[in-house]
Amino acid sequence: MSTEKDAPASPGDKLRGWFTGRMPGDWFTEAPDVRIDREEVTVTGILADPQAAEGASDAERAAAADGRTRRFREETRQQRIEIARDAEHTFGRKVSWGVVCAGRTVMFTTFSVPVMTRLRQPERLVLDTLVDAGVARSRSDALAWCVRLVGEHEDTWLAELRDALRRVEQVREHGPQS
Repeated sequence: MSTEKDAPASPGDKLRGWFTGRMPGDWFTEAPDVRIDREEVTVTGILADPQAAEGASDAERAAAADGRTRRFREETRQQRIEIARDAEHTFGRKVSWGVVCAGRTVMFTTFSVPVMTRLRQPERLVLDTLVDAGVARSRSDALAWCVRLVGEHEDTWLAELRDALRRVEQVREHGPQS
């Protein structure tokens, strides 16, 4: 009888496991969030919140979190570079790093990828309006702004869609081998 544990791991599962095994266990308070697309792997870990004096102001707490983030970035730089090089060689994707400390996410590195698209005039007019209004510097920035806006406001729907895609991937893996 086959169980979930007997199922072959998806490429995403293998990659997440590889990063979890490769990184020192004391870097983060829990397993890092490893996100994957065609070009990039983004690893984001949660740092322990720094201790602040009782009655510390929000500004003091924010400065302590910023200091913790900067210290982590400097102290782990060489190891992160080595892990990223190994991952890029092994998986053929660039690696970006970030942390969450005291509820604030800071990305150390990111990878931007040009995306080509064809738009009809009504869609171009939307982008041009955003540029003319000063919301974006260019059509490219306006399109990125639109994508971020959809991502922020439709996160539940996008999460359900990603879950459905993972299920499709699992079903394909269990299908007949060609």
